Amino acid sequence: MVMTKLYNLEILKSRRRVLRRNPPSPEIIVWNTVRNRQIDGCKFKRQYSVGRFVIDFFCPELKLAVEIDGDTHYKESEQEKDRHRQQYLEKLGIKFLRFTNQDINENLNGVVERIREYIQTAV
Repeated sequence: MVMTKLYNLEILKSRRRVLRRNPPSPEIIVWNTVRNRQIDGCKFKRQYSVGRFVIDFFCPELKLAVEIDGDTHYKESEQEKDRHRQQYLEKLGIKFLRFTNQDINENLNGVVERIREYIQTAV
């Protein structure tokens, strides 16, 4: 009962909607790659919230978060926020794969392969 109150809270609905409507191009690329169960039949949702945090891409059946870190994530203050956020979500059993915009733009096949490898070891 408590867990359902953590997922996609109504209070974050407008924020999730804004993030979905204005994604950076690397997120568009990843979404076009993972949507519609394209990677090993796993369902991903985009801009999915858990607690007060919004995850770029989330596979509920595997409790897998895929995060795309843009330029703002290189600032030390943002890195500290990311660490805190990730620790909180990991305590809930969520696993993380993190990629940079550069990873997406320069090595999309490698990114997809890393996601696929995780999925194959998790199922």
